[in-house]
Amino acid sequence: MKRIALAALGAALLAPTAMAQPGPGPGPGPGRHMEGRGPRAEAPPLRIREISSFHVGGRIAELSGLPEREIVFSAGAPPMRINPNGHFQVEQMYAQVVRLQNPRARFPIILAHGGGLTGVTYETTPDGRPGWQMFFLRAGHDVVVTDAMERGRSGWARFPEILAGEPIFRTMGEGWGLFRIGPQEGWNLDATQRRAFPDTRFPVAAWNQFMMQGVPRWTTTDRQIQAAYDALVQRICPCVMLVHSQGGNFGFTAALNAPDKVRAVIAVEPSGAPPATADAARVRNIPHLIVWGDHLDATPFWQNVRRNIDRWQGQIRDAGGTADVLDMPAEGVRGNSHMIMMDTNSDDVARRIDAWMEGRGLMRERPQPRRREVGRAG
Repeated sequence: MKRIALAALGAALLAPTAMAQPGPGPGPGPGRHMEGRGPRAEAPPLRIREISSFHVGGRIAELSGLPEREIVFSAGAPPMRINPNGHFQVEQMYAQVVRLQNPRARFPIILAHGGGLTGVTYETTPDGRPGWQMFFLRAGHDVVVTDAMERGRSGWARFPEILAGEPIFRTMGEGWGLFRIGPQEGWNLDATQRRAFPDTRFPVAAWNQFMMQGVPRWTTTDRQIQAAYDALVQRICPCVMLVHSQGGNFGFTAALNAPDKVRAVIAVEPSGAPPATADAARVRNIPHLIVWGDHLDATPFWQNVRRNIDRWQGQIRDAGGTADVLDMPAEGVRGNSHMIMMDTNSDDVARRIDAWMEGRGLMRERPQPRRREVGRAG
């Protein structure tokens, strides 16, 4: 299996100029004054050309035959009779776009979250550090943060009339083992009694804060979510897709559906892959990178996931494509959880991803300093 060696990443990981665009003066970062946290090093402000958002995809659904009922919308307001029948806009997806004045990246990067989560995954870490949205902006990328259909600002629809089945709500303790913060039996409602892996890089003191990000999810809506991501690709790409967990399949399939639009797929611990019958030759010109954290051997679930992803990577290579792996433990970095973008070394992982993009030709050449000409005296 091909892996990215630490040495091969080179000086690109260490150059501070890769991480910021020059600005007129210093500015605070997100979470700078959070309680219990010391001051953070100043960083130059970003030069932003545009911040915008939109909804994309979806359809109009019609409901009929449902009973009317009387509702009081606000305390003290008179009751109103509501008819739930009619036409509804459903299954759309929300995207927030931040474009730089002078991006170094050739294409915008779409950040897609995992199951039961939203685009908040990439905005600010649970312990208050800047997230990957800010990292990749400072690295020179236009960044698109998404809330998949049914999540966050995308909203959801009536069920089971429009969305089949019912939503799943994640308990506070489920992710402790599933996201490999520690062994499942190490979860306890009492934070002082919780037991994490000794080398974990997840900020365990912020676990409850992380749980506030959880939202309901369905297991029956992959088709609609994929349709919305495909619509987003058609609207704003060519682009790079960086996907996480459940979002992995959406990134892989988006590339299969639009190989002329997707320029690279970076899948951070994807939980699924296209079937063995998928035509990997369609993506042989799209470089793929898979990023893995630590303790995958802690649960059979992740061992099975890894085998499935390795199979898809092998299909891409057999078709003549590029399928790289960034395995953090193999690089000598232990303790990363499933939520790598929230771990205490999240910037280090992001630097490696950014270096991979540069190595794959997805960044513009750095401007060379102008030589000062020396004139002759006299």
